[in-house]
Amino acid sequence: MTNNILKLTACSNARCDVYIAENMPDLSRSFLKKLFDGGGVFVNGKAVRASFKVKEGDCIEFSLPEVKKLDVEAQDIPLDIVYEDDDLLVINKARGMVVHPAAGNEDGTLVNALMHHCGDNLSGINGVMRPGIVHRIDKDTTGLLVVAKNDTAHQSLTDQLSDRSLSRTYFAIVHGNLKEDGFTVDAPIARDTNDRKKMAIARKDGRDAVTHITVLERFGKYTLIRCKLQTGRTHQIRVHTKHILHPILGDKTYGLKKEEFSLAGQLLHAGEIGFIHPRTGEKVSFAAPLPEDFSETLEKIRAKYTERG
Repeated sequence: MTNNILKLTACSNARCDVYIAENMPDLSRSFLKKLFDGGGVFVNGKAVRASFKVKEGDCIEFSLPEVKKLDVEAQDIPLDIVYEDDDLLVINKARGMVVHPAAGNEDGTLVNALMHHCGDNLSGINGVMRPGIVHRIDKDTTGLLVVAKNDTAHQSLTDQLSDRSLSRTYFAIVHGNLKEDGFTVDAPIARDTNDRKKMAIARKDGRDAVTHITVLERFGKYTLIRCKLQTGRTHQIRVHTKHILHPILGDKTYGLKKEEFSLAGQLLHAGEIGFIHPRTGEKVSFAAPLPEDFSETLEKIRAKYTERG
């Protein structure tokens, strides 16, 4: 079995190791270091060091680890499949489902369900524990994500994540009344130095993180918003809304300790996704309605609080 060769087209100027890390966040720093030390990263066909400065348009190539036999149990777990063809699936993920196996979540994940549904028809680019997984959403966030069935589709979708042409739109209810109708949060994000399970704003060492926010409805005490991702950092919307002092309703990690509604998780829903289909070259887009607990809470808020302009 040969290694997976991954190609990225640089969309900005940066150190090569930084650019790869920002666009392939699942790759560990130790793996990237070994990759560069072993001469395994090429820019425009030439091996480069980690400090090499890539320019917009440069072709970055490197090998991912050899795909091993997947030691993950296929499980017959219901999936809400919005779309499926020979190259990809679009899944509407339920609240509480983890995307891929990890410590503490060895089964019951989306990957376990995909193994049952797709069998061997999943890409191997993201390694043994994450077949088909192009991008993730948090365990208690609901909504759409795209899964690749083969490496060609995976490469195309990864390129679109890299050049930011794969669009992702989320809907959320946040605490408080947002004054502006629309604005952008541009605040770098890194692992929280005090709690490694959390992320935080980090102006010095954080990765570029940009979220475009639009107000849809105001209720005085709460606001319904739409968030469009320009970047896709871990917990990005949750950290950015906390940063502007309007955390998401139901967020047990970044939200308020006491809330008036009893919720199983944050009211954050990946409601829309769009990308260029890897095989047809056509722009496709998909939408998923708000989950039941989100809709019910929204109706309670509408009934209880007078809308304010």
